[in-house]
Amino acid sequence: MLNLSLSLGEVKMTLFIDGDAFPNLLKPIILRAIEKRKLTTIVIANKKIHIGKSSYISYKVVNQGANEADDEIINILEKDDLVITADIPLANRCISKMAHAIDHRGEIYTVDNIQQYLAIRNLMQNIRDSGEHTSGPSAFGAKDAQAFANSLNKFLQANMSQ
Repeated sequence: MLNLSLSLGEVKMTLFIDGDAFPNLLKPIILRAIEKRKLTTIVIANKKIHIGKSSYISYKVVNQGANEADDEIINILEKDDLVITADIPLANRCISKMAHAIDHRGEIYTVDNIQQYLAIRNLMQNIRDSGEHTSGPSAFGAKDAQAFANSLNKFLQANMSQ
């Protein structure tokens, strides 16, 4: 009998962290994941951000500006890489490059849901632009960090053990 199974080995992905507004509660969670999975990680922000000490993490500080970090991530992002960001337009750009995005609260952005998130974001921006005061997201807490940890672990298990 002919054996047609192929050993693909471990999928290599780069983890990008949009360091602007990265919650401190997530730093130990992400550091453990990086070390456990030996994930090449690039933290990009417009100011110095420290996630933790690891030979797998490199840091890049970009110029000040609204989309400087986002543009840098997109410039070096490759298919199947993962970006951690709360920036929905950046998540959309990642998905357009066939990469993955997850937010700080554990929401995994996909081709199937990103347009809905963009529509809601844009609607809320239009409401704010019209002078209406809206409440922002609730304060980031331990439940959010746990949801992020669970989603990240689930994603890494599904995408790195192929």
